[in-house]
Amino acid sequence: MKKIKTALISVSDKKNLKPLLISLKKNNIKIISSGGTYKEIQKLKFKCLEVSEFTNSPEILEGRVKTLHPKIHAGILNKRKSKIHLKDLKNNNFENIDLVIVNFYPFEETLQNTKDHKKIIENIDVGGPTMVRSAAKNYQDVTVITSSDQYEELVEELKKNKGCTSLKFREKLSRIAFTETAYYDFVISNYFNKKTNIIFPKKKVFHANLIETPRYGENPHQESGIYSRNNSMKINQIHGKQLSYNNYNDIFSALTISKSLPKNIGTVIVKHANPCGVSINKDHLKSYKYALACDPISAFGGIVSCNFKIDKKLASELNKLFLEVIIANDFDKDALKLLKEKKNLRLINATNYSFKEILRIVSSNEELLIQTEDIKKFSNKDFKIVSKRKPTFKQMKNLIFAFNICRYVKSNAIVLATNETTAGIGSGQPSRLDSCQIAIDKMKKFMNTKDEVVAASDAFFPFIDGIEKLVQAGITAVIQPSGSIRDKEIINFANETDTILVFSKTRHFRH
Repeated sequence: MKKIKTALISVSDKKNLKPLLISLKKNNIKIISSGGTYKEIQKLKFKCLEVSEFTNSPEILEGRVKTLHPKIHAGILNKRKSKIHLKDLKNNNFENIDLVIVNFYPFEETLQNTKDHKKIIENIDVGGPTMVRSAAKNYQDVTVITSSDQYEELVEELKKNKGCTSLKFREKLSRIAFTETAYYDFVISNYFNKKTNIIFPKKKVFHANLIETPRYGENPHQESGIYSRNNSMKINQIHGKQLSYNNYNDIFSALTISKSLPKNIGTVIVKHANPCGVSINKDHLKSYKYALACDPISAFGGIVSCNFKIDKKLASELNKLFLEVIIANDFDKDALKLLKEKKNLRLINATNYSFKEILRIVSSNEELLIQTEDIKKFSNKDFKIVSKRKPTFKQMKNLIFAFNICRYVKSNAIVLATNETTAGIGSGQPSRLDSCQIAIDKMKKFMNTKDEVVAASDAFFPFIDGIEKLVQAGITAVIQPSGSIRDKEIINFANETDTILVFSKTRHFRH
């Protein structure tokens, strides 16, 4: 146990100070503070010694230097049982500081509120993290508090131990404190990388907050956690049981596709991170029904994501199918009431979810494979018509729709589409030919449409057999990336069969 006699308080977040100050007063703990915190303590009518008076050194450089003083850091860092340290303190007339309560300048919040570089720089805390690191290093003797969320726990510790703290308590807070300083520096580091357009620096650091600990990972014997680079995720669960690791994986897959579609008209159905039905239609009910028709069997137990507000009419239709999660840009009152009848159904409001500066990360053992996300917006200029037969405006729209969906299907990927609705999806096969066959089989089984069907491939056809299989199934137009040594053979085949062939300037594998 270590008795606390002197505390230093310097906080940007000044909420909940009063109960803490009452506890410190009850335990006869001397308080040192500075700047706005000193004024707040005075305002709350508690005794406090100003840092400049304690150090006999004024704040300088517009407040940039106030706690960076030997008397402060010697008081925190000295080993209480070291004769050398005790002698140094005595010779310099320094005293112990047993409790450090600090939270940092709101750098992360500043980034969200301004792009003014000068303001951002001034919100990089130097003194605060320095004191926290000193106190955390010397946890054998010093207690460090880095968040107002810890005040209640500290008050309870002081009450239980008559003004003392235990080693176990101090060690736990030290661990948290070093995480806080690391996180703070990570955010600053990433800001400068972004400012200088460095995506892959020599040393890469990540900052994220634990949002939730699912019951387990992909399987019951695996542990998992969901983290966010913000203090909360921009998806809001408004109903249903706790989300699982697999739910989150499917949700992010569904949202990636949803946000790539034109606003307010798209429905995506996902199963095991793969789309099994996608449709664009101004009539929201039709948009869902068309997406479902692509593969109603796979949709069972899946996730539906709508990039529009769900009304009662659609909610009634959604309730007919067993679904794990429904995502929307909000739900109207009647729809919410209806969908909430299913106790376990997770409802997610993703109105505020958007893709910005996204990195895809794959980890294996101690290695991380990182790349920027494939969120390129397609337009006609990204494609080249290479066949003699040219697509109509409608055909080109269907081809681009199919190609967009194709890049979110696990490779090798083939997507068949009609009227901006998926008609068949072949995914995750080692052979592109097998993916073609699966997509065709799905189309014949579920859609059996009489309308024109187009096809998209996420990479080039290395041989004629793939495109030949599609044409034999009635496909009239194909879109694929170029780059094969047999591109000319594919073009010749398209011309011989009067098939429209469009080449993309970019390839879109998704493994």
